[in-house]
Amino acid sequence: MSVSFTPENQKRFEKIIAKYETKASALLPTLWLAQEQFGFLSSEAMDYVAGLLEMPPAHVYEAVTFYVMFKRKDMGKYCLQICNNITCQMMGSEKLIQVAKDELKINFNEVTEDKMFSLVPVQCLGSCDTAPVVQVNEEYCEDLTPEKFKELIHRLRSGKASERPGLSCQ
Repeated sequence: MSVSFTPENQKRFEKIIAKYETKASALLPTLWLAQEQFGFLSSEAMDYVAGLLEMPPAHVYEAVTFYVMFKRKDMGKYCLQICNNITCQMMGSEKLIQVAKDELKINFNEVTEDKMFSLVPVQCLGSCDTAPVVQVNEEYCEDLTPEKFKELIHRLRSGKASERPGLSCQ
Protein backbone atom coordinates (compact mmCIF):
# COMPACT_ATOMS: atom_id res chain seq x y z
CA MET A 1 0.00 0.00 0.00
CA SER A 2 1.34 3.40 -0.96
CA VAL A 3 0.83 6.33 1.38
CA SER A 4 1.19 10.00 0.63
CA PHE A 5 -0.05 13.29 1.94
CA THR A 6 -3.18 14.83 0.52
CA PRO A 7 -2.53 18.01 -1.50
CA GLU A 8 -3.57 20.12 1.54
CA ASN A 9 -1.26 18.21 3.87
CA GLN A 10 1.57 18.38 1.35
CA LYS A 11 1.26 22.18 1.55
CA ARG A 12 1.22 21.98 5.35
CA PHE A 13 4.33 19.79 5.23
CA GLU A 14 6.10 22.33 3.03
CA LYS A 15 5.28 25.08 5.53
CA ILE A 16 6.62 22.90 8.35
CA ILE A 17 9.99 22.20 6.71
CA ALA A 18 10.38 25.86 5.75
CA LYS A 19 10.76 26.63 9.46
CA TYR A 20 13.90 24.49 9.87
CA GLU A 21 17.45 24.66 8.55
CA THR A 22 17.50 20.91 7.93
CA LYS A 23 14.63 18.64 6.96
CA ALA A 24 15.43 16.17 9.73
CA SER A 25 14.63 18.83 12.33
CA ALA A 26 11.01 18.74 11.17
CA LEU A 27 10.58 15.10 12.25
CA LEU A 28 8.15 15.53 15.14
CA PRO A 29 5.76 17.98 13.46
CA THR A 30 5.83 15.85 10.30
CA LEU A 31 4.96 12.76 12.34
CA TRP A 32 2.05 14.68 13.93
CA LEU A 33 0.82 15.60 10.47
CA ALA A 34 1.12 12.01 9.25
CA GLN A 35 -0.69 10.67 12.30
CA GLU A 36 -3.43 13.25 11.85
CA GLN A 37 -3.98 12.18 8.24
CA PHE A 38 -3.50 8.41 8.51
CA GLY A 39 -4.91 7.91 12.02
CA PHE A 40 -1.79 6.09 13.21
CA LEU A 41 1.80 5.61 12.08
CA SER A 42 2.09 2.35 10.18
CA SER A 43 5.47 1.17 8.95
CA GLU A 44 4.48 2.48 5.50
CA ALA A 45 3.70 5.92 6.96
CA MET A 46 6.98 5.99 8.88
CA ASP A 47 8.92 5.00 5.74
CA TYR A 48 7.09 7.74 3.84
CA VAL A 49 8.08 10.35 6.45
CA ALA A 50 11.68 9.11 6.36
CA GLY A 51 11.72 9.59 2.59
CA LEU A 52 10.24 13.06 2.81
CA LEU A 53 12.83 14.12 5.38
CA GLU A 54 15.70 12.31 3.66
CA MET A 55 16.65 10.39 6.77
CA PRO A 56 17.11 6.71 7.62
CA PRO A 57 13.81 4.98 8.48
CA ALA A 58 15.41 3.76 11.73
CA HIS A 59 15.55 7.36 13.00
CA VAL A 60 11.83 7.76 12.39
CA TYR A 61 11.05 4.41 14.06
CA GLU A 62 13.15 5.44 17.08
CA ALA A 63 11.19 8.67 17.53
CA VAL A 64 7.81 6.96 17.12
CA THR A 65 8.64 4.23 19.64
CA PHE A 66 10.13 6.72 22.12
CA TYR A 67 7.21 9.15 22.29
CA VAL A 68 3.95 7.75 23.69
CA MET A 69 1.87 10.34 21.83
CA PHE A 70 2.46 8.53 18.55
CA LYS A 71 0.17 5.61 17.78
CA ARG A 72 1.59 2.64 15.91
CA LYS A 73 -1.74 0.92 15.38
CA ASP A 74 -5.35 1.92 14.91
CA MET A 75 -6.56 2.96 18.35
CA GLY A 76 -10.16 3.62 17.34
CA LYS A 77 -12.05 6.87 17.22
CA TYR A 78 -11.49 7.64 20.92
CA CYS A 79 -8.19 6.72 22.57
CA LEU A 80 -8.75 6.84 26.34
CA GLN A 81 -5.44 7.33 28.12
CA ILE A 82 -5.85 6.91 31.86
CA CYS A 83 -3.21 8.43 34.07
CA ASN A 84 -2.19 5.94 36.73
CA ASN A 85 0.66 7.62 38.56
CA ILE A 86 0.63 7.87 42.33
CA THR A 87 -1.34 11.12 42.52
CA CYS A 88 -4.07 9.93 40.16
CA GLN A 89 -4.18 6.58 41.98
CA MET A 90 -4.66 8.36 45.30
CA MET A 91 -7.45 10.42 43.71
CA GLY A 92 -9.29 7.43 42.21
CA SER A 93 -7.84 6.46 38.84
CA GLU A 94 -8.16 2.76 39.69
CA LYS A 95 -11.94 3.22 39.84
CA LEU A 96 -11.85 4.96 36.43
CA ILE A 97 -9.87 2.06 35.00
CA GLN A 98 -12.49 -0.36 36.28
CA VAL A 99 -15.31 1.75 34.79
CA ALA A 100 -13.57 1.75 31.41
CA LYS A 101 -12.97 -1.99 31.46
CA ASP A 102 -16.56 -2.69 32.52
CA GLU A 103 -18.16 -0.31 30.04
CA LEU A 104 -15.94 -1.08 27.06
CA LYS A 105 -15.29 -4.79 27.71
CA ILE A 106 -11.60 -4.40 26.86
CA ASN A 107 -8.31 -4.38 28.73
CA PHE A 108 -5.37 -2.02 28.41
CA ASN A 109 -3.94 -1.65 24.90
CA GLU A 110 -7.02 -3.15 23.27
CA VAL A 111 -9.60 -1.69 20.90
CA THR A 112 -13.33 -2.30 21.08
CA GLU A 113 -14.83 -4.47 18.34
CA ASP A 114 -16.58 -1.46 16.81
CA LYS A 115 -13.22 0.39 16.64
CA MET A 116 -14.70 3.21 18.67
CA PHE A 117 -12.52 3.07 21.83
CA SER A 118 -9.10 1.99 23.00
CA LEU A 119 -7.79 1.99 26.53
CA VAL A 120 -4.17 2.93 27.26
CA PRO A 121 -2.41 3.33 30.61
CA VAL A 122 -0.09 6.31 30.95
CA GLN A 123 2.30 7.06 33.76
CA CYS A 124 1.73 10.79 33.99
CA LEU A 125 -0.32 13.39 32.16
CA GLY A 126 1.16 16.23 34.20
CA SER A 127 -2.12 17.41 35.69
CA CYS A 128 -1.81 16.30 39.31
CA ASP A 129 -3.80 19.27 40.61
CA THR A 130 -6.86 18.04 38.69
CA ALA A 131 -6.48 14.30 39.30
CA PRO A 132 -7.72 11.84 38.30
CA VAL A 133 -7.19 12.63 34.63
CA VAL A 134 -8.09 10.85 31.41
CA GLN A 135 -6.91 12.08 28.04
CA VAL A 136 -9.48 11.49 25.29
CA ASN A 137 -7.48 11.74 22.09
CA GLU A 138 -5.80 15.13 22.61
CA GLU A 139 -8.22 16.51 25.21
CA TYR A 140 -7.78 16.31 28.98
CA CYS A 141 -10.78 15.31 31.08
CA GLU A 142 -9.99 16.32 34.64
CA ASP A 143 -11.47 15.93 38.12
CA LEU A 144 -13.31 12.82 36.96
CA THR A 145 -15.45 10.68 39.17
CA PRO A 146 -16.48 7.17 38.13
CA GLU A 147 -19.99 8.50 37.44
CA LYS A 148 -18.75 11.39 35.28
CA PHE A 149 -16.44 9.06 33.38
CA LYS A 150 -19.20 6.53 32.74
CA GLU A 151 -21.42 9.35 31.48
CA LEU A 152 -18.61 10.61 29.23
CA ILE A 153 -18.16 7.16 27.68
CA HIS A 154 -21.91 6.97 27.02
CA ARG A 155 -21.95 10.43 25.42
CA LEU A 156 -18.97 9.59 23.23
CA ARG A 157 -20.54 6.31 22.17
CA SER A 158 -23.88 7.96 21.35
CA GLY A 159 -22.26 10.82 19.42
CA LYS A 160 -23.65 13.41 21.84
CA ALA A 161 -20.22 14.66 22.90
CA SER A 162 -18.86 17.56 20.90
CA GLU A 163 -15.94 17.07 18.53
CA ARG A 164 -14.66 20.50 19.60
CA PRO A 165 -11.90 20.52 22.22
CA GLY A 166 -13.01 21.44 25.71
CA LEU A 167 -16.60 20.38 25.32
CA SER A 168 -16.69 16.57 25.40
CA CYS A 169 -15.45 16.31 28.98
CA GLN A 170 -17.94 18.67 30.57
